[in-house]
Amino acid sequence: MDFKQIQELVKMINKSNISELSIEQDKFKITIKQKDNEAQIITVPAAAPVQMVPAGIPAQPAAPAAAPKAEAAPAAPKADNLVTVKSPMIGTFYRSAGPDKAPFVNVGDEIAPGKVVCIIEAMKLFNEIESEVSGKIVKVLVDDASPVEYDQPLFLVEP
Repeated sequence: MDFKQIQELVKMINKSNISELSIEQDKFKITIKQKDNEAQIITVPAAAPVQMVPAGIPAQPAAPAAAPKAEAAPAAPKADNLVTVKSPMIGTFYRSAGPDKAPFVNVGDEIAPGKVVCIIEAMKLFNEIESEVSGKIVKVLVDDASPVEYDQPLFLVEP
């Protein structure tokens, strides 16, 4: 999908009453959401066949392999006392300094203010993201090497 096609989709979404549109092709996925009469574009790599989903209509799974995997989660601590570490910028999230390096933090690790928890690559610059809170990592909310938005939750921390 080229830039001109994306622009046309945004114009059509703005003129319609559709609140969300998702399209997946080969290794490309785009989601366009309307927020306060303004379209927002989110693109991520994907491996699913083409799928167009207007808001309010459930999407049919393309194949059994595309179905979400059920994971057994241990008893999670109460969500009301968790602190969220959020992305300070738009970019690509990395849990470690390199593919052969260990992650900066894992679930169960103790962190303190100033400890590097991840790297976000923006415009070919690798920015170390430091914790502003102390506590224990309860959950990593973003997959390694995936795009993140400004203020997107990255980690849940139990203070």
